[in-house]
Amino acid sequence: MELQQVRKSLVIPEQDVIVNSTLSKPFIKANTKEVSLLHLKKDCTIPVFSKDNECTVAHHEFINAVDTSVKAIFSGQRILSPELRVSHVIKGRIPEAIGKPVKDLKETEKTIYYERMMFKIDIPTISESISGNKLNLVVGGVRAYNQENLYSKKNFEKFKVFIGFKNIVCTNLCVSSDGLVEELRAVSVDELKAKVLDMLGRYEMQNHLNTLKSLSQYSLTEKQFAKFLGKCRMYNYLPKPEKGNIPALLLNDGQINTVAKGYYDDNNFSRQEDGSISLWKVYNLLTEATKSSYIDSFLTRSLNSYELIQKLADSLQNDIPIWYLN
Repeated sequence: MELQQVRKSLVIPEQDVIVNSTLSKPFIKANTKEVSLLHLKKDCTIPVFSKDNECTVAHHEFINAVDTSVKAIFSGQRILSPELRVSHVIKGRIPEAIGKPVKDLKETEKTIYYERMMFKIDIPTISESISGNKLNLVVGGVRAYNQENLYSKKNFEKFKVFIGFKNIVCTNLCVSSDGLVEELRAVSVDELKAKVLDMLGRYEMQNHLNTLKSLSQYSLTEKQFAKFLGKCRMYNYLPKPEKGNIPALLLNDGQINTVAKGYYDDNNFSRQEDGSISLWKVYNLLTEATKSSYIDSFLTRSLNSYELIQKLADSLQNDIPIWYLN
């Protein structure tokens, strides 16, 4: 597998490794909070399919399945503990507490689980540098119970799994199309592990890195960047027939505003003195903006940012017109 061949050439010295990923900025913001794996395992209930009372795959089982797969593929590498973020807490209470006022509820009488959860596992001994930014390999996943029909019988459950790179200076995630399965379906933990292993084995790490490195070779002038932002604001209001031949854009207006602001004042990815900005910086402004997405749409928007920036690079490299710059 190409993944196993390439990883050996990207090992960095032990002393250069960031020891604890949780000390850095969060990889997603929105309305999320950080929790521990132990909290998910000990303090949270597990949703069931109501028609047959079969358990769903619990969040901690999903994380453990991916963690086990990562350790199997990357044996010998330094693998950090999973970093978790959750949102949309679902509250309940035990039967004995029915009718009890909320203010009188004891902690032991409350139940919770999180509708949405995202995690990542850093592998800091597999690393590369692009434009002075250090990138570490990262694997992770997303679970969103709101995308399951919990009122039916147990069936295939949906998961999102990814492998890519994390930009250390900003914790932005760089995810490519072959490094993301947006709808991995499984009915058991064992089937989930098998499919995660398959996805990890098919990831073409070197191709992904080469694409990311090439972004530094192309730049937009201030005028081109302004036109790009303006067209991004226009995209969502285009008549549907006109969108067919235009690369999709999934970021909302607020996120485009974040990109515009970052052009002027981002500490790492702002414009040059002449107003120009490299596509590597534009890409990181886009991925920074996606951090305000909800967990269930985060990876889709991250991948969309990658695909859009590839289209811009192809336009500049081959002098092919693209709507965003016309």
